[in-house]
Amino acid sequence: MAKDSAAWLNLDRTGGDLEGQIYHAVRARILAGAIRPGDALPSTRGLAALLGVARSTVVAGYERLRAEGFLAGRPGSATRVAELPTGPRDGDAPAATPPRAAQDPERFMPFRPGLPDLDAFPVKAWSRCLTARARHLRWHDLGYGEAMGLAPLREAIVEHVARTRAVVADPAQVVILASTAAAIDLIARVSLRPGDAAWVEDPGYPTARSLLARAGARLVPVPVDDQGFDCAAAPPGTVPRLICVSPSHQYPTGVAMSLVRRIALLDFAARHDALIIEDDYDSEFHYAGRPLAALQGLGSGAQVAYIGTFSKVLAPGLRLAYAIVPQALLPKIEATIRQGGGSVAVHVQAAMADFIRDGYLAAHIRRMRKIYHARMEATAAMIETRWSAWLVPGARDGGLQLCTRLRDQTADDRALARMLHHHGLAPTALSTCAIAPTRPGLLFGIASATPERIAALDRALGKACPVDRF
Repeated sequence: MAKDSAAWLNLDRTGGDLEGQIYHAVRARILAGAIRPGDALPSTRGLAALLGVARSTVVAGYERLRAEGFLAGRPGSATRVAELPTGPRDGDAPAATPPRAAQDPERFMPFRPGLPDLDAFPVKAWSRCLTARARHLRWHDLGYGEAMGLAPLREAIVEHVARTRAVVADPAQVVILASTAAAIDLIARVSLRPGDAAWVEDPGYPTARSLLARAGARLVPVPVDDQGFDCAAAPPGTVPRLICVSPSHQYPTGVAMSLVRRIALLDFAARHDALIIEDDYDSEFHYAGRPLAALQGLGSGAQVAYIGTFSKVLAPGLRLAYAIVPQALLPKIEATIRQGGGSVAVHVQAAMADFIRDGYLAAHIRRMRKIYHARMEATAAMIETRWSAWLVPGARDGGLQLCTRLRDQTADDRALARMLHHHGLAPTALSTCAIAPTRPGLLFGIASATPERIAALDRALGKACPVDRF
C-alpha cells in the first residue's frame, strides 16, 4: 500500500478508544492479507495528520501491534508489516504444552472435576495480548485505579455475557476478582448477618457452602432433581436472605434448572427480598441446542448477583473471575473492596480485555466446545458399554463434568474414589457434595479425557470395582 495513504481507516469518533480503533483496523487488514509482510505503513506523523488525531494516539496503536509481533521497525525508521509465522495461530492449538506443577501431580490427574484441558490453552494468543499490555500499559492504568476493576475489561465482560448469556447489566455493576470463591465470599459478607438463612443446592458446591457458613449463614439444603433446584421443596418456615444456585449447569449433577422453576425462583426472591447468587458454572460449554438464558437476564436483575470465571474456560492459573451485582449492593461492595485491596494484576486485566475484544475468547470456546462434547460422549459411551451393570451416566448435554450414579445405593463411593485415585485417576465421590444422604456416585472431569485416558479409566474400573462387588 502507499506509505501515506489510509483511506481504508475511518475512525468512529463517537465510539472512543481511537488508539484501539487504529490497532484493530491495521491488524484486521494484516490478517486479511490486504497489507502484506514488508509493506510500509503510513508514518505516525502522517497518519495522525490524515486522521486528525494526536500523534501519540497513532504511536500507541502501532506500539501495540509491534509488541504483538505484527509490525517491525524501530522508531525513526519506516514501520513495516512483520513476517508472520505460518501454521496455527490465534485460537488454534498451541505449539507447546504449558508447564505442569510436577511437584504436585495430583492436581492434574485425569478425570479430576473442574479442570479444563490445559494442553489446549491458547498460548500464542494469550501471550500476544499479555506481552503487549505488560510493555505498553498507559500511565493512568498504573495508579490505584478503580477498585472494581479495569474499565475496559468490565466493558468487555458485559458485552460478552450480553451476547452469550443474555445478561442485562451496566459495566459499573461488574467487579473483577481472583476466583468464583472470592466472588461468593464478597457477596456473602456484604449481604448476610449472623444467623441469616441461606438456601443451598443439595448436592451442591462444597466451597460455596463453606464460604456462606463462614459468613455466618445458617445453611438450609434444598434438593436438586432432574429439573434442577426446587424452591418449592425447601423446608417450610425458612425464609432465606440468600439463595445460592448454579441453574445453567448444576454442580455436581449437570442438570439445568427448568424455565418454570427459574421463574418461580425469581418470583420467590422478589417477594421475600432474597438475593440470588447465580454461579453460571460451565455455561460456555453447552452441547445440546442453545442453553437457557442466564437467570439474571430473565428478571430485572435486582435480585441476582451473577458470577462467571475464566478458570473453567481457559486455566485456573489466570486467577480471573467476575461478579455482576445488583445496583443496590454496589456501595457496600466497593467499600469492602477498597478496605481489602485488589488482587488481580492490572496488566492481566488489560490483556483479558484485549483477548475478549479481539475474538480470541470466542474462538477458543467454539473450538473447545466441539472437543469437550466429543470427550463427554466418549467417556459416557465407555461407561454405558462396559460398566452399565453398576454405573449409570447422568446429564451430559453440557459442562466439563459427567455425573454418574451407582446402582447399588449402599455402595461406598468414597472408597471407590480412593481406589481409582490409587490408579492415577481423580474423580470425586458424589457424597462429598451432599448434606443430606444421597445416592452414591462418581463425578468425572472430562476435559482431558483422551482415548488413551478413557482406556486407562476402563482398566482401572475393572480393577477397582468388579461387577460382583456390587
